[in-house]
Amino acid sequence: MRTYFSFIIFSFSLFFGQAFAHELQPSSLELRQLTPERYEVIWRAPIYYKKPHPAKLQLPEHWQTVGKPTIKQLPDSALHRRVVSVPNGAIDGGVIHFLGLESTITDVFARFLWLDGSQTRAIARPSQPWVQIVGQQSAWQVAWEYTVLGVDHILSGFDHLTFVLALLLIVSGARRLLITVTSFTLAHSITLAAATLGVMWVPGPPVEATIALSILFLASELVKVNRGQSSLTARYPWIVAFVFGLLHGFGFAGALSDVGLPQNEVPLALLMFNVGVELGQILFVTAILALVFVLQRVRTHWPAWSRQVPAYGIGGMAAFWFIERVSGF
Repeated sequence: MRTYFSFIIFSFSLFFGQAFAHELQPSSLELRQLTPERYEVIWRAPIYYKKPHPAKLQLPEHWQTVGKPTIKQLPDSALHRRVVSVPNGAIDGGVIHFLGLESTITDVFARFLWLDGSQTRAIARPSQPWVQIVGQQSAWQVAWEYTVLGVDHILSGFDHLTFVLALLLIVSGARRLLITVTSFTLAHSITLAAATLGVMWVPGPPVEATIALSILFLASELVKVNRGQSSLTARYPWIVAFVFGLLHGFGFAGALSDVGLPQNEVPLALLMFNVGVELGQILFVTAILALVFVLQRVRTHWPAWSRQVPAYGIGGMAAFWFIERVSGF
């Protein structure tokens, strides 16, 4: 089956080539209620392909800015901050636009914090460059929102998907593959929960760089497998998947921390985010296997050299990610 991935990797590389750097990290908007009529607006706009983010924040017309807005330039983003006054404090149903977001491929995670300590969230996307402010959410709304957020995160997490792809290439047999994927799921669920709940903490940049190394390791393992040599991952895939899954869980937790958890529904939100991650992962695995099935019907014999194309393609991407992330420390 591995030879059929030689063509997949080209598409995979082209599609993910945009994600080599941190330019694709999402923006974040925080609206914090200070008094019944005043709110602090904090918008973090990340650097987008080494230039200021093209999206511009547009607040509702009847909101009045109090004082002078400030902009703080950070190494990876610009932090826009202002205080606004809203007549009667009525902002439920209000719409905040991000002009120009439709010309990008990044999202905006919005968080609204109220005086009573409750929080609500929304996501703006290029296909919908605005968010509507909502008050208290029901448990069903929280469950749906965090499930969608989990699916969105894994399907846009190109490094995590590359790791899963490498496992698919190395592990043979449906039963061994199922055990391996389950082991990876169990491991990253443990560290995702531990990091999100504050039980453990690991700095984000070293985690991201080490995740790139984990992919590079699997690429080297794949080279060995294709040469018919002994491989640790081929012999004990569930152990390797579990060890690196613990690492990837910290990466998932970093993304979740950017969005935050509703204080009144922490266990539910955490559970459904993890469910969303798994659903996205299943979608990816299913799509890859379906593509392999189609390629098998198109052509039955592939040149011998094509077996190594996926390994070197994955390894090249992982090495680039590692160098890029280390240079950003």
